[in-house]
Amino acid sequence: MLLASTSTIYGQKYLEYLLEDIKILFSGCEKIIFIPYAQPSGISHIEYTNKAKKVFESLNLNILDYTKDNIKEQLEICDGIFTGGGNTFLLLNKLYEFNLIEDLRYKINSGIPYLGTSAGTNICGLSIGTTNDMPIIHVKSFEALGIIDLNINPHYIDQIEGIEHMGESRKTRINEFHNLNNQLVVGLREGSSLSVMGNDIILTGTKKAVIFKKGNKLFEIETGFNLKNLI
Repeated sequence: MLLASTSTIYGQKYLEYLLEDIKILFSGCEKIIFIPYAQPSGISHIEYTNKAKKVFESLNLNILDYTKDNIKEQLEICDGIFTGGGNTFLLLNKLYEFNLIEDLRYKINSGIPYLGTSAGTNICGLSIGTTNDMPIIHVKSFEALGIIDLNINPHYIDQIEGIEHMGESRKTRINEFHNLNNQLVVGLREGSSLSVMGNDIILTGTKKAVIFKKGNKLFEIETGFNLKNLI
């Protein structure tokens, strides 16, 4: 699995900074399914699928066309999965609505390649309780796929001294989360990812990540660090 904080870093095109990783991750795959339910900016499922499909085709990789009625069948036959970013509440709501949670969990745990960006990364943790997104739709449960035994905060940003914004920082929000929850939280800065194989969860990319453990002072980890040692 490759769980990226974002699909696009500043100054680059969609998925551009991940192209080499995508090529390696999905090498040999012929039936990749794209899960478009996060719908960034309200883009349609078909438009979003075609956007991803165009990038994958440039790498000679095939994403299956989106069709609502046979999504479960596509998930059953696929040999690779990409879940795009957008709104995490909307994404998880659709996964529950279409009864895809168990199917998706089974496929990922079977070992087929999985790419998540932003919301698609969020759903692989224990819950979506550390998303930055607005709850634009009611979700029957915040419980996510639980592929990795922690929570993720994609797009983690540090508090900037001197700015006039008086709202809570990401650090404050995650500390609020820990008032009621116990799981480890990883703040993934832009350009960083978690590379998951078996029990290994390796930080990759260009930035350090921030680790929040309930009852402990936050600390940073370097690229190459294996988070299995913290869980």
